[in-house]
Amino acid sequence: MPKLKTNKAAKKRYTQTASGKFKRTKANRRHLLANKTNRQKKSGSIMNAYADKTCEAAIKKMLPYGN
Repeated sequence: MPKLKTNKAAKKRYTQTASGKFKRTKANRRHLLANKTNRQKKSGSIMNAYADKTCEAAIKKMLPYGN
């Protein structure tokens, strides 16, 4: 059986936690921050979101070795 390929785009976006959840980065925190309100910037605190349960199966397929 050949090795499965990891989806590189998913590898850059998600990390798997010890409990098996997938952690992701929230959007709207990369650039153009000068003209966003403090509330917008605070609500997108960078690395504190988890992937939705409905997406987990697809993410597991893209990351077969749990990168």
